[in-house]
Amino acid sequence: MPRDLLKTLSYSLMHLTVAVTVAFLLTRDWRIALGVGLIEPLVQTVAYTLHERAWRRAGDRRPPIDAAPHFRQLGA
Repeated sequence: MPRDLLKTLSYSLMHLTVAVTVAFLLTRDWRIALGVGLIEPLVQTVAYTLHERAWRRAGDRRPPIDAAPHFRQLGA
């Protein structure tokens, strides 16, 4: 199995475990905890994708930085 795929799977398992554990500690109900643990990563993935898309669009709208003033010598 490729290392990147193994890393992704291990992170997904860790994320699921943390989400279920936190939800269980807050609710003391395994059914709710499992529901949150399964749904939260899906919602988080969508939110992350939208966040990245927004940042990419914001970066596309920025004018290029003019580096020339930073390289001018004093007194020139």
